[in-house]
Amino acid sequence: MLKYVNTGVVFQEIPDEVTLSINIANCPCHCPGCHSQYLWDDIGQPLTVACLDKMAKECKNEITCICFMGGDAEPEYVETLAKFIHRQYPEIKVGWYSGRARVPYKINKENFDYIKLGPYIKHLGSLRKPTTNQRIYKKDIKNNFIDITPKFWRENKEF
Repeated sequence: MLKYVNTGVVFQEIPDEVTLSINIANCPCHCPGCHSQYLWDDIGQPLTVACLDKMAKECKNEITCICFMGGDAEPEYVETLAKFIHRQYPEIKVGWYSGRARVPYKINKENFDYIKLGPYIKHLGSLRKPTTNQRIYKKDIKNNFIDITPKFWRENKEF
C-alpha cells in the first residue's frame, strides 16, 4: 500500500501547470544527496483511491494537474491511481516523478501526461541544471513523449 506524507499546490514541479503535488513515502531509490530523505521511511497515510478522490474534489477548481512524487516501490499502483484520475477527472493532467532511469516495462506510460525519470545524482544537479541526468517528458497529442527538461533551466528564457 502506498502511503503519502503530505501534499501541496505547487507551480514549479510541472511547467505551465498548477499542480497538486503528493509526496509518497517508502522510496526504494535512496539517492545519495536526496533532499527528501524523510520519504525513504515507511510513514504517512494510505494513498487509497477514495483518499485521492477526496483530494481531487477539494482541489479540482484550482489545479490543472496531479503529480505523484515517488511511488517507485509500487509503480503499478501509481498507474492505477493515474487511470482513476483520468477517468473521473478528465480535465486534470497526471504527472509522475520517478527516481528510476526508465519507466517499468509493465507500466503503460500513456496513462500519464508528464513523467520525470532519473535518480538524483548530486554532482549532475537537479532538473534546474543543464548538466542533470534527470529528464521530464510531456505527452503530445499523438501520445509521443517530448523532453521538456530545458523549461527548468534558469538560462532558458521561456521559463
